[in-house]
Amino acid sequence: MTQVASPISRLINELSKLPTIGPKTAARLVFHLLNRPRHEAQSLAEAILAVKDNVGFCSVCNSLSERDPCEFCTDDRRDALMICVVAEAKDVFAIERTGAFKGRYHVLGGLISPMDGIGPAQLHVKELVE
Repeated sequence: MTQVASPISRLINELSKLPTIGPKTAARLVFHLLNRPRHEAQSLAEAILAVKDNVGFCSVCNSLSERDPCEFCTDDRRDALMICVVAEAKDVFAIERTGAFKGRYHVLGGLISPMDGIGPAQLHVKELVE
């Protein structure tokens, strides 16, 4: 007979699946949430679901956005002749935080890694050239 995990154990297990979150950090987060008002946990849950439901990839640059094409591709103030090629969508947000780049982006969707079977065909290289 299988034992059902407690809500605390289940949440620790789920949070442990996130990058850089081990079981100890997950447990600290869970106990922190338990000491906060219910509405804060509700807000966190709703924010996670909103990201999953409303954010997708831009059909032009492959960045993450709530609309398609994204705000970077549709902003006439950005230099369309200057393209910053990045590996992941998270890199766009890191560059944007600096406020220094005023061009457009192209997200490859990863890095070439022959040992993992990832070559140019598995990335958005063709779209960049087009």
